Amino acid sequence: MEKFYDVLIVGTGVAGLNCALHLPQNKRVAVICKGTPDRSDSYLAQGGICRLQGEEDFESYFADTMRAGHDENNRAAVECMINSSEAIVDELVSYGVDFARNADGSLAVTREGGHSKNRICFHEDCTGKEITEKLLKRVLTLKNVEVVQETTMLDLIECNGGCCGLIVSDNNSGKVFPVFADYTVLACGGIGGIFSHSTNFRLLTGDGLAVCLRHGVAVDNINYIQIHPTTLYTKSRVGRSFLISESVRGEGAVLLDKNFQRFTDELQPRDVVTAAIYRQMKKDGTDFVWLDMRPIPREEIKAHFPSIVEKCAEEGYDVFTECIPVVPAQHYFMGGIRSDLNGKTTMPRLYAVGETCCNGVHGANRLASNSLLESLLFAERAALDISANYTPIDRLTAEYAASKLDFGQYSKPEELLEEYKNNIRKAIKEAEDAKPHFGRT
Repeated sequence: MEKFYDVLIVGTGVAGLNCALHLPQNKRVAVICKGTPDRSDSYLAQGGICRLQGEEDFESYFADTMRAGHDENNRAAVECMINSSEAIVDELVSYGVDFARNADGSLAVTREGGHSKNRICFHEDCTGKEITEKLLKRVLTLKNVEVVQETTMLDLIECNGGCCGLIVSDNNSGKVFPVFADYTVLACGGIGGIFSHSTNFRLLTGDGLAVCLRHGVAVDNINYIQIHPTTLYTKSRVGRSFLISESVRGEGAVLLDKNFQRFTDELQPRDVVTAAIYRQMKKDGTDFVWLDMRPIPREEIKAHFPSIVEKCAEEGYDVFTECIPVVPAQHYFMGGIRSDLNGKTTMPRLYAVGETCCNGVHGANRLASNSLLESLLFAERAALDISANYTPIDRLTAEYAASKLDFGQYSKPEELLEEYKNNIRKAIKEAEDAKPHFGRT
């Protein structure tokens, strides 16, 4: 890596990539990731991305989002997201994202839990992968953007009360060094890696959240953690839990108890369905409930959910002839680093976008398929805000600030990251004790 960049972005999910795409091409940009670009939660998103279905759909979409979020949402953020959804999806189409189409060529839309109508654009059951790959392909064509893999953020560099870069570690060489930037954007995803069972990649341990806690940058609703109702149950339960998309229930799959009797309305918001599953598991004395995909037409399953069919087959289940066992697991983080509608945090020159931030758009519980949309939109808005208000840092002051740091504290990155995870767990417990997350189960 070079010593100085104009903008430094942490994370190669859709938020980080879309931010890079919307920065001026005369700015030198580095996008770093802890692993490889395909190990972001954006890449794992199965269901799809919401798109407003005409002006007449606004009130319904708004109400669905607010209801799922228990009316704790930032109304301005929700309005902004919904009103921008058509433009965001249209831009993705222009990038070559291959959304499913109807016979007449129009965008096909499906429905998921919490939605009162079909408004979710999708690509089979791997929409996130399709979008992330197309964004990454476009970013890699930009001469002003450098994508740096296997590089871990260890700390912020603070000078004159603002952020002027990062302390990072090369995962392969172990070298620790400062990288300076006029602006830094945290787009480093969720916190699933601090939980035993999560749909997230294990390397997503809330590092952005941790460094902000360390520097007194405001965070909000750190205990607002979403549990996804349906992940494939395996006896080992080791590693990342495999998500069974909300779209499966949106297309007609039903949840059954140990006696194969339906016990809940599958299209309620995620926290409600999760609570129902936990109650049923307790009542039945089981470790899982059954999900029956057989009500969905066979050809629809094959076309819409090929990855789920394949994964279930690997585990010994034929979704066309039998039910599959499912169990809830940690999935999404509604809290995070406080940011406004342009991604600004409480520290000058520091932005946060995507799952790592909290602008209030999701409230206490995220509505299905709003995550990709939210991440793309507010990352773009952050890039435009940086461009509109750009001023450089004093590089000598930044280098002096870094020289005053005790680099001994970064000599064992793995131990530091473990400390960060413990700090996040502690902060979550304190927040939960102070104000329990009523949507949590």
